[in-house]
Amino acid sequence: MRRGIAALGALAAVTALAACSGNTTPSSSSNSSAANKGSDASATLTIWADDTRFTQVQSIAEEFTKATNVAVNVVQKSQTDMDTEFTTQVPTGNGPDLIVMAHDKLGSFVANGVVAPVDLGESASNFSDVALKAVTYDGKTYGVPYAVESVALVRNNALTKDTPTTFDDMIASGKTSGAQYPFIIQMGDKGDPYHFYGFQTSFGAPVFKTNDAGEYTSDLAMGGSGGTDFAKWLKAQGDAGILSTSIDGDVAKQKFLDGAAAYTVTGPWNVAAFRSAGMDVSVLPVPAAGSQAAQPFVGVQMFYQSAKSTNTLAAKQFFNYLATPEAQTEMQKLGGRASAMPSVASGSDDQDIKDFSKVAESGALAPAIPAMNKVWNFWGQTEANIVSGTETPDEGWATMIGNVESSIAAK
Repeated sequence: MRRGIAALGALAAVTALAACSGNTTPSSSSNSSAANKGSDASATLTIWADDTRFTQVQSIAEEFTKATNVAVNVVQKSQTDMDTEFTTQVPTGNGPDLIVMAHDKLGSFVANGVVAPVDLGESASNFSDVALKAVTYDGKTYGVPYAVESVALVRNNALTKDTPTTFDDMIASGKTSGAQYPFIIQMGDKGDPYHFYGFQTSFGAPVFKTNDAGEYTSDLAMGGSGGTDFAKWLKAQGDAGILSTSIDGDVAKQKFLDGAAAYTVTGPWNVAAFRSAGMDVSVLPVPAAGSQAAQPFVGVQMFYQSAKSTNTLAAKQFFNYLATPEAQTEMQKLGGRASAMPSVASGSDDQDIKDFSKVAESGALAPAIPAMNKVWNFWGQTEANIVSGTETPDEGWATMIGNVESSIAAK
């Protein structure tokens, strides 16, 4: 449901965001004089959004135009190759002014020189720590965050009301409920490190090391005893029938919808479907399988600015607008994801948004460094092989670490 945003007053209260360079793409959208002195009255801001974000970005762009008289042309792109197209088009001067994507593309965008730094100014203090880290690379901020998301433990309240803090307690609770599956999680024959990451971190095996500034380096941290212990845990759960490579995302979702599982680990994208089906569910923290707290990956949705944009004044106005609680609230309503501003998320009347926001606060930011692209395939396949018994935990995990390190070194 959409509501208008009375943002002109809020805009005046926000410190201007200092964005850099860019390019203009023509649009059929009409415009009139800009609200802020010094802006280009003839400018049309072009934004690329994929098919999953297009409608909400278009809606917020319309509200921005009402508030500022700056025209915006939102162009729908394919989710599968929008980042590649952006990287190739920006250097030619044919890309958009802004692009909306997850933060995990930031490292490659910076490496390719296609995004410009953005100074959040005083508005930075309104965003969560994880959101600020997400838009920061090598000490510079590169955009405005608007949503955070992670997986969480989702409980079928018709089967149990327990709130387990450990994996073993969860399995015991699920078995007591009488469900066919005490717990179900997607893996598939290629593995799924994203959904399993909370369990892995509870063994003290984060994917990468961090430097003194808390930023990820390309040195792996999931080798050693922590990684091996996690691998052994995977094997034990596979042997016990708790984990299975025959359970992919579609199967896990459907079994939970059918009431066949007491618990699952998933994100807001599936919880919305559970609610639509009339299920009574609760969103809880991921329980620890090891001795440390579980930290699932946290993804942050953000607006980037092209390094070749010439509409810097219009882009600055748009970023100012996005950095207001009013705009963040509207994006939260439109997208169904917790706002990057904790005050906005906590003020939501949607309990799922509040609960996912709390889980994200204690999660681990998904790495945005280019080296991450070298990890996924080896990592996931090894997890699946260990669960299925194709590889042993010790040898399989050690081989995976070696393969990833070699791949990163080869660049």
